[in-house]
Amino acid sequence: MPSIQKALVNSSNVLKLLRPKHYVKNLFIFMPLFFAGEFSNFQLLFNLFIAFLSFSMCASAIYIFNDYQDIKEDRLHPKKKFRPLAAGTVSTPEAIFLMILLLAAGLLIMGMLSINALGIMGSYLVLNFFYCYYFKHISILDITVIAVGFVLRIILGAVITDTPLSQWIVIMTFLLALFLAFAKRRDGVLLFLEKNHKMRKVITDYNLKFVEGSMMIMSSVTIVTYILYTTSAEVVGRLESKFVYLTSIYVILGILRYMQLSFVEKNSGSPTDLVFKDSFLITVLSGWILHFSVLIYF
Repeated sequence: MPSIQKALVNSSNVLKLLRPKHYVKNLFIFMPLFFAGEFSNFQLLFNLFIAFLSFSMCASAIYIFNDYQDIKEDRLHPKKKFRPLAAGTVSTPEAIFLMILLLAAGLLIMGMLSINALGIMGSYLVLNFFYCYYFKHISILDITVIAVGFVLRIILGAVITDTPLSQWIVIMTFLLALFLAFAKRRDGVLLFLEKNHKMRKVITDYNLKFVEGSMMIMSSVTIVTYILYTTSAEVVGRLESKFVYLTSIYVILGILRYMQLSFVEKNSGSPTDLVFKDSFLITVLSGWILHFSVLIYF
């Protein structure tokens, strides 16, 4: 029994190292097919699912590499100190072996699926490699790289399914990712200011006034861009509906709720946690998906 219990604990720590809840970010791979109205195409959907698994493997490898780079800093952080490498619950050799294994498997699967998609994922890996080493220490550039990562996800999805990629989707994805990145950075600034925790030097290049002002700008531009998208002749004609703009209410409510969580409740450090835990955001997101699905498919 003790050995079984130990194995379960080890498995739990390895799972934490992989950060599977962050795989929700990789669902952006499915966006081009969803907006193209081709979700009923089983073959394309299956290919995207394989690409999602492959991308998630490589993303976990990046998370491990980033945790390895940040061991010393994470040990000083009130939340990150519980990460497996920082806490010592997973050894460095085990983490490196797992990282190499995941990277090799992810690249092999993606290469078998599409050479062009492999090139895009390779670009994502190179970008994140430089992010871990250099870009994350440069203010503004650090959050820009994060936003570009989301754009690369939707480009990969478009390449896998050979789906034309709308400029609207690219712009909205980039703007929304910037907004979320600023919100996450705000959490780091608060920890530094209120509790005087030692953080990465880049945090000192931000302050609340700048971060909150940037969030206001990004949220406004995102909403305006979405409304322009839903009222464009291209979208109205393709969906054969003049009421696409009504889906804007979900976007507005979602952004307002996120800003409330950030400014009032001071809880915007992890977008993935909020998506899974906040009932308001879950309801708004579900309503948007349902409403848009009806417009596209019915």
